[in-house]
Amino acid sequence: MKVVTFGELMVRLQPYNYERFVQADHLEFSFGGGEANVAVSLANYGAEAVFVTKLPAHAIGQAAVNSLRRYGVDTTKIVRGGDRVGIYYNEKGASQRGSVCIYDRAHSAIQESKPSDFDWDSIFEGVDWFHFTGITPALGANLVETCEAACKAAKAKGVKISCDLNYRGKLWTREQAREAMTRLCQYVDVCISNEEDAKDVFGIEAEATDITAGSLNHEGYKSVAKQLADKFGFEKVAITLRESHSAFDNGWSAMLYDVASGEYCFSKKYDLHIIDRVGGGDSFGGGLIYSLLSGKSTQEAVEFAVAASALKHSIEGDYNMVTLPEVEKLAGGDGSGRIQR
Repeated sequence: MKVVTFGELMVRLQPYNYERFVQADHLEFSFGGGEANVAVSLANYGAEAVFVTKLPAHAIGQAAVNSLRRYGVDTTKIVRGGDRVGIYYNEKGASQRGSVCIYDRAHSAIQESKPSDFDWDSIFEGVDWFHFTGITPALGANLVETCEAACKAAKAKGVKISCDLNYRGKLWTREQAREAMTRLCQYVDVCISNEEDAKDVFGIEAEATDITAGSLNHEGYKSVAKQLADKFGFEKVAITLRESHSAFDNGWSAMLYDVASGEYCFSKKYDLHIIDRVGGGDSFGGGLIYSLLSGKSTQEAVEFAVAASALKHSIEGDYNMVTLPEVEKLAGGDGSGRIQR
């Protein structure tokens, strides 16, 4: 299987341990970004994963490229140019204090890229699947154009398209998101959302659900999935379900709606004690794409994706560094966490 993902790869700067920004005097340095995280997951499962972006030709840009290459991601379609790599600062939450993310990504190479920078006909040669998120078009009108050009080229070659709505209020308004994502979602086959994205982007929300109180209503999410599918003609809609009890402790599960069969499949729920939640949704997306391309049933696909994401919450950094056997083992019911000898 060959999958292309497209988006921004950023430097991640983070205080050590659980320090606040205002008390830190040194920061951890790594890389991450929604679609790049998905590519790493897929490469770790043995898929041919191709990441597309634009990065400067200087040493920091090369370090970003190398961070993907070490996990087997194909970086040959990355365009080099521009002056800077975007940055995000991450302050890890603890107990009742939530995490904080601050962006410094204005004028990054990808944000200032042009649609003509990317030869999508060449990029999609022999490709099975294309994935992007709502973060990428949020970077500017030029990226909306580029995403639409990519979707059109993918459709012309019979490539399946998935999109994680991933609304980021720090990047654009709900009105801007609704206009752009309404335009792009007409091309999408598999939509990934969470408790908040469908409401923030399209005004579709689950009834009798209070995410801040950790209360979820399964019937409400069935309605959300069906409304999304009816609006855009999606083949499948996945919704991740997070019950936030504290920054450390979450309930984590998901639902996958298959339009053709009318199935609404809910995964088992995991009680997570979180090491790092950044990239949790991306690891779900990577697991879902892999499982669907592998021919898994609707129930098997959502179980695999949720298990992959549950494991990611135990790993520092954006990238989900787990193997296929580890995910299969957890999806199969072994969540004991016993030492492997």
